[in-house]
Amino acid sequence: MGVTTKVLRNGNGVNKPMKGDEVAIDYTGCLYDETATDKYCMGDEFDSSKDRGEFRTTIGVGRVIRGWDEAVMNMTLGEKSILTISGDFAYGDREVELKGINNMRAA
Repeated sequence: MGVTTKVLRNGNGVNKPMKGDEVAIDYTGCLYDETATDKYCMGDEFDSSKDRGEFRTTIGVGRVIRGWDEAVMNMTLGEKSILTISGDFAYGDREVELKGINNMRAA
């Protein structure tokens, strides 16, 4: 799948980052769940910049997941979008810390 973008608010239509530019991003990361009803976070939230402040990074050089590298370079200043990113453009087979698990026992 790669990345799909749903624009919620258009940016200025002019200022688009290029490979190697530093960008500042406010984000909320959610685990995708097609049954979720929240129009901004389609699943359980696993990370967010809302309490830490904007996230700054160099874009297009592999410092963030591939989906961000590709999608952010197509956004313009001030744009607000929902990015749906497939595993191969996100964390794929990389080891990631387990968010949590319910104490459930098999019957």
